Amino acid sequence: MDSTTKISREELVELALKVSENAVAHHSNFHVGAALETTQGEVFTGCNVESDSYGLTICAERVALTKALSEGEREFTRIAIVGIQHDSEGQPDFTEDSGQALGPCGACRQLLWDHCRDIEVIGATPEGEVGKVWQLAELLPDAFNYEKKT
Repeated sequence: MDSTTKISREELVELALKVSENAVAHHSNFHVGAALETTQGEVFTGCNVESDSYGLTICAERVALTKALSEGEREFTRIAIVGIQHDSEGQPDFTEDSGQALGPCGACRQLLWDHCRDIEVIGATPEGEVGKVWQLAELLPDAFNYEKKT
């Protein structure tokens, strides 16, 4: 941990795993949780919420980010993301994606870049282990930046 982080990567993943249980994923049965840490060590969590109109579905990362932004937070250090496929009965199904670390989708990468810049991204495995760790710039090279002229 560096001076800006208050909890370990594993603890951040655990928070993402816990909130993934709240996912509303009646179409995909893919439950995603995210835990976004501020520079002050506060953590905002989010889960995916699916819509019958697929385009209105919101990802866990964007839920966590908008919660943090709506509370006035503007500086972030890292985000942990976990995704777990569930079967038709709603039980976790580890046979398909076991051991695979989850990274954010393209839209989430851009929105995270817009508001967090080059934070650490922790891709957890479905079992709740730290799988891969990236810097956001690795996942979104040559990111779109809009610099407002004053």
